[in-house]
Amino acid sequence: MSATAALPLRSRILLILATVLVTLAPAAPASAAVPPAPATQAAAAGDARSPEPRGAEVVAFTRVADRQVDLSVRSAALGGRTVKVRLLTPDGWNPGDRRRHWPTLWLLHGCCGDYTSWTARTDVAATDSLRDVLVVMPEAGWNGWYSDWWNHGAGGDPAWETFHTVELRYLLEHGWGAGPNRVVAGLSMGGQGALLYAARYPGMFKAAAAYSGSAHPLLDDESVSRIMGFFAGQGNDPLRVWGDPVAQRRIWQAHDPVHLAGRLKSLPVYLSCGDGTTGPLDTPGATSALEADFNRQNHALAAELERVGAKHVTTHFYGPGTHTWAYWERELHASLPMLLGALGVDG
Repeated sequence: MSATAALPLRSRILLILATVLVTLAPAAPASAAVPPAPATQAAAAGDARSPEPRGAEVVAFTRVADRQVDLSVRSAALGGRTVKVRLLTPDGWNPGDRRRHWPTLWLLHGCCGDYTSWTARTDVAATDSLRDVLVVMPEAGWNGWYSDWWNHGAGGDPAWETFHTVELRYLLEHGWGAGPNRVVAGLSMGGQGALLYAARYPGMFKAAAAYSGSAHPLLDDESVSRIMGFFAGQGNDPLRVWGDPVAQRRIWQAHDPVHLAGRLKSLPVYLSCGDGTTGPLDTPGATSALEADFNRQNHALAAELERVGAKHVTTHFYGPGTHTWAYWERELHASLPMLLGALGVDG
C-alpha cells in the first residue's frame, strides 16, 4: 500500500487537491457585432409545464450567426447576475410567434467551457437533422456542476440547477419558441448535468445522453478526489458545491447518477466514453487519466441501470480515446437518432 493510500479519505483529498491543475478551455471567438434588441420582460403568468421564475428576465438578445441567437438573462438564482444562453434556432423560428413551439434539445457544456463551446468546437450548427429543433446551450459556469451550491448550508448564489430547470425553462417556453417536448445531452460535467436533470425532474426530458460524463463521482476515493479538484478550480472552496463527501454524503448521493439510476430506468439513455489511452482521433501518445476515471464511472452506471431493470440504455464504450472534442462531436451524431426519436423528429 502506498503512503498516500494509507492516509484518511479527507487527507488524501487535500493532498491531491494540492497538486490538481485544471486548465482553461480555449477562449471562444468573439460574437458578430450586432446591436442588442430592447429588453424583453418575462411573461407574468406561469403554468404547470414550467413554474414561474422569481425575477429572471431576458434583457437583450444578439444574432451572432445564421440561426444562432444569444440571450442575455438576468437571473435571481444567480444573485442577479446576467449570463448568456445560445440558441441554435430551427428553420422558420420566429420569437414573436407565440403560437408555435418547437421540440427542444438542451446541449450542456463541460467544465472549463461555456455556452459557446458546442458551436465553437463542433459542427452542431451545420447538422441538418437539427434544422427542425430548437437547440438550447446555456451557460453553466466554469465549474458550476449543474447544481444549486450548498455554500456551507447557506444555499443561494450560484443556483445553476434552479436557473436552468425553473427560470430558463420558463423564459424559453414563454417568448422564445421552446415547447414542452425536450431531450438533454452533455459532455463531461455536462454529461453529469444531463443525467442529473433527467433523473431529478421526472417528465422534463424524454431522453438523456452523456458523453464522457462524470457518472459516479462517489465510485471511490480517486473519483471523489478528482471531482473535488474540479470544484477547487478558479480558487473556489471545494466544499461550497456539495459539501464534504463524508459529512454531506446525502448531498453527494443526490448528485451521483448511480444513486439516481432508478429514476432513469424508464428513459432512453445513451452513455459513451473512451478508456483514456491513445485513440484514432488523438495525437500520437495522448492519454487522459480523467477519461480513464470517467470510463470506470460509466461502466458502473451502466451496470446499475441494468440492475434496476432499465430497458432503453445504449452504451458505446469505444476503448482507446481521450477526453477531447473529436470524440464528443462523433458521439453527438451517434446519439442523435435516439434523441430525435424521443422528440418524434426525423433524424
